[in-house]
Amino acid sequence: MAEGGLRREIGLTGSAFLAFNGIVGAGIFILPGQLHEKFAGFAPLLFPIFGLLVLLIALPFARLAATHERTGGPAEYVAPFGRVAAFQTGWLYYVARVTALAANANIFADYSARLWPVLGTVVGRGAAILTLVALLTWINIVGVKRAIRALDLLTLLKALPLIGLALWGLSHASQGIPAPGPIPPLSALEASALLLLYAFVGFENASVPAEETSDPRRTIPRAIIVTVVATAALYTLVQLGYAAVMPEGPAPKTPLSAYAETLLGPGGAILLAITAMASVAGNVGGSMTSTPRVTYALSHQGALPTWFGQIAGGYATPANSILFMGALGAVLALTGSFVWLAVVSTLARLFVYAACIAALPRARPGWLSWTLLAGGFAVCIWAAAQSRWESWAMLAGFVLAGFILYGLARIQRGRTGEQNRPN
Repeated sequence: MAEGGLRREIGLTGSAFLAFNGIVGAGIFILPGQLHEKFAGFAPLLFPIFGLLVLLIALPFARLAATHERTGGPAEYVAPFGRVAAFQTGWLYYVARVTALAANANIFADYSARLWPVLGTVVGRGAAILTLVALLTWINIVGVKRAIRALDLLTLLKALPLIGLALWGLSHASQGIPAPGPIPPLSALEASALLLLYAFVGFENASVPAEETSDPRRTIPRAIIVTVVATAALYTLVQLGYAAVMPEGPAPKTPLSAYAETLLGPGGAILLAITAMASVAGNVGGSMTSTPRVTYALSHQGALPTWFGQIAGGYATPANSILFMGALGAVLALTGSFVWLAVVSTLARLFVYAACIAALPRARPGWLSWTLLAGGFAVCIWAAAQSRWESWAMLAGFVLAGFILYGLARIQRGRTGEQNRPN
């Protein structure tokens, strides 16, 4: 039993699947077509290249995880810079993840309607979204072990068909494995760089529930690095399979559905729709397992009301935080208000990464930490520079909202005279 009544029931596989589902959601079903249209035979090589860039961010995270055992991930890593910095980091991370949850719940409804058209109506769509979010909320409340088991199943349901379709395409391609194409101009790479970098974000999912992870100082770093490498390999394989079968030119509206239908006929499109639903559900489920632990940690740091830090004794889960995220995510998904939030979510994630990387030399002094800081900062600054001014304006708005929430929480703590968790 970990501190606070949480149970250590997440092993290496569960931690890796948390990271994997944080990364792989709906993007894999659109990205191959877009990259094939722009880069043709060179597209498969982009994933190893950008996977290496992402490792400049993932490696500092892994080294930080090796020094922490408390729940909170980014909010915990930045705590040495003070409570305000820890809160703002956790708050921006929370905004990014709950926004992604709302967006993915809508994509789940889209694919559901392809299998059962009645779910394409306003009522049917709402029912699909509520069912998904309510089910995953309940699974996470009744125990982290059940949540991880559900995540195991969803991971297999999305990974195995993607691997199978890619291998099937490569084995039945008339020209075999496609040869690498010419190196594209730098301007073309820069235009797609953010899309490729964002295809890898989400690995930090594994870092948050540290108090529920067995031997977190060893398990979480391994899970993060292995997952980033494995995801790059999966993306590369899928892109190779797509390039071996699909013609060059404008991408279909649903590239992988068209690819599956080319290989297997109408049954392939159905298989792909089911795979996409499992992928999106896994992404939402991973968020529901990981992200509520941020508000739980912030509550114990005194930055949020104590309600968020309460544990459901029979289930040993932060039930209030889980319930709150499920309700907020459902509201955003149903109202569509998540659309304007999504614009800032990726920029917010880059600030979270940069803040955590800045904390690495404090946690693990030495030349390696400073080298990783320089590399990680370079990637974050370069990626953030590609963002539009609207994103920066909305990010500033969220930072201001964070200061207001933090101030309200401090007032509440002061009035009740409650003590924070000791460091």
